[in-house]
Amino acid sequence: MVVIGLAVLVSYLLLSALSAFAVVTLWRLRPDPVTSALVGSAVVVVLGYLSFRFGTLQLLSRLDARDLTRSESPAVHRLLDRLSAEMGVEPPALKLARFTTPNAMALDPLGRDVIVLDTALFRLLDVDEFEALLAHELAHLERKDGLSQSLVASMGQTLVGIGYLFVSPVTFFATGIALGTAWIRGRPKEWHRTIPGRIRLGLDTIVGFLGFGFTVFIRSQSRKREFAADARAAAVTGNPMALASALKKLDRAAQPQWGMSPLWVYGEVELDDPISEMLSTHPSTDERVERLTAIAEKSATKIEVQ
Repeated sequence: MVVIGLAVLVSYLLLSALSAFAVVTLWRLRPDPVTSALVGSAVVVVLGYLSFRFGTLQLLSRLDARDLTRSESPAVHRLLDRLSAEMGVEPPALKLARFTTPNAMALDPLGRDVIVLDTALFRLLDVDEFEALLAHELAHLERKDGLSQSLVASMGQTLVGIGYLFVSPVTFFATGIALGTAWIRGRPKEWHRTIPGRIRLGLDTIVGFLGFGFTVFIRSQSRKREFAADARAAAVTGNPMALASALKKLDRAAQPQWGMSPLWVYGEVELDDPISEMLSTHPSTDERVERLTAIAEKSATKIEVQ
């Protein structure tokens, strides 16, 4: 155990020295702040863009979706063309898939944008609800929500990675001392009780909190984009309650008593605890319906005043 402890200690001290050398070298070679900001921004944008594009293509291939041709469903394509013209976007391709629950999603891979529809939507929604759903998905494509979210996530991952790089010498050093001395003392499982072990756990906690905080920020932005897409769909269709009705139907279809499990677009599990709410990518259906109802009431008030 003494030999193992010494080997662990030496290994981590070497890693600490190498990471410290890397940090010092990068710091000495750093360009001026403006150049650093420009280079860093370019790296974030490129990585975020590539991650988004490849991730979207991979997701689309996993969905096993087939094309919904114009000859197969001319009415749906006419509706899509009209909404796209009103919103000033290129009509996306339509694809059909079978999700776990009735659902829809907007994807923008390289080339033409895509809206994937679950086949159950055609029997679940009426014409107005289906139109509102299409308008909501078009709003995501209009605003490039998927790409924006990916770029923000890339920025956060880069900042967290840089932060971890700068604390890595201390992390490796504390870990080596904690593990090495614990093995030498014959108590390898008690490394976290030593002072260096507590320092290592403290650093992990700090990095974890930074990552968690940024995740909460990303999810909050995602929920805001859902509200914005709802409002845009309500404005384009002029019928906020049609989207509210569609959301309620999709929410009911995602409930366990239907024998299905919720998916990620409209049917997320809605828990009452604050942590689940903060980590949710979509706001609750009740909150979305409440906002759409307020939009409808505001529109009705304007019409009465006129």
